Amino acid sequence: MDATMRILYIISITAAFLYACSTDAKVQSDVEQEHTYLFGIDTEGYQIDQHVIEKGETFGEILTRHNIGQALITQAGIKSKDIMPLRLVRAGNRYTTFTHVDSLDTHLKHLVYENSITQYTVFSFTGDSVRVEKFEKEVKLKRQKKSGTITSSLWGTIIEENLPFALAAEMEEIYQWTVDFFSIQQGDSFTVIYDEKFVDTLSVGIGQIWGAKFNHGGKDIYAIPFMHKGKIKYWEWDGASLRKQLLKAPLKFTRISSKFSNARFHPVLKVYRPHHGVDYAAPSGTPVRAVADGKVIYRANSGAGGLMVKIKHPGGLQSGYLHLSRFGKGIAVGKHVQQGEVIGYVGSTGRSTGPHLDFRLWKNGNPINPLKVPQKPAEPIDKADMPAFEWVRQRINAELEGDVPDSMKIYRLDSLKID
Repeated sequence: MDATMRILYIISITAAFLYACSTDAKVQSDVEQEHTYLFGIDTEGYQIDQHVIEKGETFGEILTRHNIGQALITQAGIKSKDIMPLRLVRAGNRYTTFTHVDSLDTHLKHLVYENSITQYTVFSFTGDSVRVEKFEKEVKLKRQKKSGTITSSLWGTIIEENLPFALAAEMEEIYQWTVDFFSIQQGDSFTVIYDEKFVDTLSVGIGQIWGAKFNHGGKDIYAIPFMHKGKIKYWEWDGASLRKQLLKAPLKFTRISSKFSNARFHPVLKVYRPHHGVDYAAPSGTPVRAVADGKVIYRANSGAGGLMVKIKHPGGLQSGYLHLSRFGKGIAVGKHVQQGEVIGYVGSTGRSTGPHLDFRLWKNGNPINPLKVPQKPAEPIDKADMPAFEWVRQRINAELEGDVPDSMKIYRLDSLKID
């Protein structure tokens, strides 16, 4: 073999060797990539079983059943004390076991207890020691835009459209000063943009509401989020606050059983007499909230009105809450309360035919109809902030009305970069 042929032979042998090495590395890499992880644990070499904690079953009993000795059980209890006390283990929760199986031995290596949908605790057993670690599952956000048309109620539509239940609660919270959700009509509609939280493929709730439009009686009521004085609040199209001087209602009720009247037939006395309030039928124990900021000026058993709270508000307004079953925690004459604070619970004390709240309003001492009080908005957006608000509104509205690229969507409100 001459020198040239020898060189070519060496080159070909080297190339073949390098190719074989790269192929082996690729195979090894592919094998590694094929490994499956569960709760951050490589499942290779383990028998994995999922279980549900039975009623009355203790964590010690579970470990004993998996051949963990008393010394390790005691150690697990000590090490988990400040991480996840074993007394908090609940029946119905799931746990997963990772059992190492070979020709010589079978033993529990890891036990993962699922504290909640988003949290889990890993107990790892090595020789005569135990390691206890608590983890948070990764929660991913998915931006959603959903619409619905009211057939019976907001909650009914949320269920019909298979939307997260929390969405109804959040929308009621945002619109509680502006929309009476017990007077919405069939055909009313809404569109809402929100973040939905997922753990793996399981929906676990919702995050930020990025905007909404609620059509009530043919009128569009917008909810545009905007950072104002350090807090994200929701605003109408013109920058007026959705938050008003008074809540639409002091409780979540099932129906209005009696309205404001100067001549109502009394269901107990069987005579016609004035009823200067609105009766909200609701289950006993339903929380009753202050309709506005103010100071408690009366808290006692009023006789026919049963347990009653009266609150004095700015502008000559007073509100009254009658027939309560009990008072809210800490409610006393002289206490300052905030709008939405629980001041009592629905009952049937006094002269009453069933559980309900008799809600009353007075203006400068004169009774007024709570259902016809002109609503004044809370503090508006500062004029200097209006250009930034209009910039946010433009993008939120574009997303409400159609499909827009991600670059047009609002993802943060605390550090706006206005084009």
